[in-house]
Amino acid sequence: MRDYTERDAAFTKEIKAIGERGASKLNGDARSAPSLTILRGVVKKGLTLEQMFERIVQGVESGLWEPWLAPYGIELRGVNYNKGEPRNARLALDLSLACKANSAFANAGLPNWRSLVVEDCMQVQIDKPTEKAGAKVYAIFTLDAAK
Repeated sequence: MRDYTERDAAFTKEIKAIGERGASKLNGDARSAPSLTILRGVVKKGLTLEQMFERIVQGVESGLWEPWLAPYGIELRGVNYNKGEPRNARLALDLSLACKANSAFANAGLPNWRSLVVEDCMQVQIDKPTEKAGAKVYAIFTLDAAK
């Protein structure tokens, strides 16, 4: 049985509100979404997230894309690997309670960053909590979508 704290209760309340509101779809491209500005500037594995996005769009070093994104809590959920074509990638940013992106936003002083991210993303995916695992919440963004 999991122990619940005030932090869990606040998170549950925020996720419930996010689920009811849904994605606003204001700027679903991860390269230009205002809510991801802080995250795009963070350096992991010697590159900023913004540089990683540009390399993905260019189609170089394709074997490194998923390991590059993992330290940010981003999953690559579909991508076109064909050279010379748009990537049409779907990126899932983890919004869960203990997600990897939380520290970057907390250091920037944005406690309500999840709500801001949901304003930009294309879709919100919420997986219900179980007895052994907490809720899984993802904001889905695109990268270099085909027109």
